[in-house]
Order: sequence, then C-alpha cells, then structure tokens
Amino acid sequence: MGVGAHAGHEAAALDSLAPERYRILSGSVLKLIAVATMLVDHVTKYVLVRFPTFGTPLYYVGKTGVSWVVVGESVGRLAFPIFSFLLVEGFVHTHDRWRYGRNLALFALISEVPFDLLHTLTPLDPTYQNVFVTLFVSYAALCAYEKFVDRPALRAACVLGLALASMGLACDYGPRGFALVFVFYVLRSNALAHTAVGSCIMLSTWRSALAFVPINLYNGKRGFVQGSVLKFAFYAFYPVHLLVLWQMELQLIGA
Repeated sequence: MGVGAHAGHEAAALDSLAPERYRILSGSVLKLIAVATMLVDHVTKYVLVRFPTFGTPLYYVGKTGVSWVVVGESVGRLAFPIFSFLLVEGFVHTHDRWRYGRNLALFALISEVPFDLLHTLTPLDPTYQNVFVTLFVSYAALCAYEKFVDRPALRAACVLGLALASMGLACDYGPRGFALVFVFYVLRSNALAHTAVGSCIMLSTWRSALAFVPINLYNGKRGFVQGSVLKFAFYAFYPVHLLVLWQMELQLIGA
C-alpha cells in the first residue's frame, strides 16, 4: 500500500501536471492522505450514518442537500485512487517484487475477516472482497505485463484473466480499480492522460477525481515511512481499523 525502495527497474519517467516547485508531497504524505480519507469514509459509512443529525442537510446545492455524511463520503472518495497510484510507484521502485506481492497477499487474507465482519457482521462472506484483494490482483497483472513483454499473447491472456478475476471475486472497486492501476502504470509518463483517463474510469464516483490533485503534487520521494516497522504499521492499519469500527457498529446496533 505504498512506495517501495528504489531498485532501478526500467520504467517510464513519472510525469506531473504541477510545476516542479509545487511538487511538495512525498510518498509518505500521500500515504497519510490516503489512510486519513479512507478512515473518514469508513467512519461516515458505519458510524455517522446511524445518527440522523449527521444526515441532516447543512445547506443545499440546487435541490441537493449537503450533510456531514455527504461531506464524509466525498472526502473518502480520494483514498482509492491514491492507493492505486502508490501501488504502481511501489511496483516500479521496489527491490523485491516477490516480497511486495507476498505482503499484499498476506494482508488481503488477514483483512478479509475484519472486512466481512464490518460489512455483513459475519466472519466470512464470499460475495465481496476487501481492497487488498483488488490491489494484489492488480499487482499480479502488472508483474505479468512486464514479465511477458516478449510474449504478447500470453501477456494479454494473463492480464485479461486477472481482470476477469477481479470481477469474479467481487473485489472492492473491482474492474474499475484494476483498470485505474493499469492507467497509472501505462500512462505514467503522461500526467494529463492518466489524470483524464483515470477520472473517466472513476466517473461513477466523480469525487474521486479530486485525488488527482495530491497525486500531481507528488515529488517522487519516499519521505519518512522507511523501514519494516512503519511500513507494516501502514499495512496493519487497514484490518485493525476495520475491527475497531466493527466493534463500534455492534455497540450502536445493540448486538
């Protein structure tokens, strides 16, 4: 869920819409933004919605009421595009792609029970999978895309198969998320293209396009999140916060 160490893998140069002097956000800051907006989203969805006060419109835009719930959901839409962008940066720069993929797979498994408990109040629900599954399947497709560059038929089959898997597994964000990761990778050297195409992919949740503002302010540096402890703390935040919110949800519904 973040930027790995630089390893010298061949990749297109990262482009940005922002002038260089405005590129002030490191990968670590982007991680914090993604985690914070994800937390706002989940608190809104599973806690605030249970209080009528937070659903009462604060003001109207035309005939549309804007409440704290609407604000929280809007903020939350920034998280996934940023995580997708950081996944691609991690893929490009990691020293050990196998270990990176292993960590994604491990936390996909660890997170599934907390994810299901929060979403359906059951420990195992095969109908919908957590976002780490989306990121892992997308990462595996990126690996296949690079590995089989000289075997186009096999390359296409692997990518298509994994895209269908993201749909069949009912991953969070599913094929849209899968496609967004590929847009960030394939169009990495053209910020205007990946911003425009990425925004179109996320059109059904149009507020996600706001995520391209901090993404274009990325300066290509890792920042303060270095070393195994901090790296795994960011991974672990996802299942841990799901468990905390599940417990809060149980208290609110009186279970």
